[in-house]
Amino acid sequence: MATDGSGSSVVVTVRLASGKDVSVIAALIRELAVFEKLEHACEVTDSKLESSLWNLPPFQGPTVLMLEVGGPRSEEDQHEQEEKDLNFPQQSFEEVVRELKLSSPIADFDAASFRSTADERRIVAGFVLFFPNYSTFLAKGGFYVEDLYVRKPYRGRGLGTILLKTVVQQAVRLGAGRVEWCVLDWNVDAIKFYQGLGASLLPEWRICRLTGKALESCSL
Repeated sequence: MATDGSGSSVVVTVRLASGKDVSVIAALIRELAVFEKLEHACEVTDSKLESSLWNLPPFQGPTVLMLEVGGPRSEEDQHEQEEKDLNFPQQSFEEVVRELKLSSPIADFDAASFRSTADERRIVAGFVLFFPNYSTFLAKGGFYVEDLYVRKPYRGRGLGTILLKTVVQQAVRLGAGRVEWCVLDWNVDAIKFYQGLGASLLPEWRICRLTGKALESCSL
């Protein structure tokens, strides 16, 4: 995918992922692992995602939103989404569609590998994966964002903001008490980005994790 320079614009869409997106989601997770210098810990496969991501309705379990660029939204697309909302009101999600002005061209040489399964005119630029949690102090549910990733050709254009704010919007809509996530201490750009959105950093808290053999040996 390539765009013209300054002054042009593209359509940005955030939509719910489905099982059709599994291969693209896996590819994005692998890219994220490389970016975070954690590829040695990444064991994701299509089959693992298929068996674990869609066992519960959206927002009641792991939920993935796809960030896509290109392709104007048609009246048919709008009608299809409205029908879904009527059939599943408790799970409804209103796709976010925005027109984004570009300050520089987009040169995505891997676009063919990231074509949207929902609309072939669109290219997947990123994703966010989150799931429900609960705050005893607030006595309210919330969302924990496990991964938020924007592919390199699309960074620095406000797309990450749209993606995270979409999660926050859904949390507010569902009456959640908070949205939280972790950030690597060396990722200064991400820290500034999150602080700019109003997020608080909690340096007094540390992540505790059991996985692999430690997880098995700790069980009763």
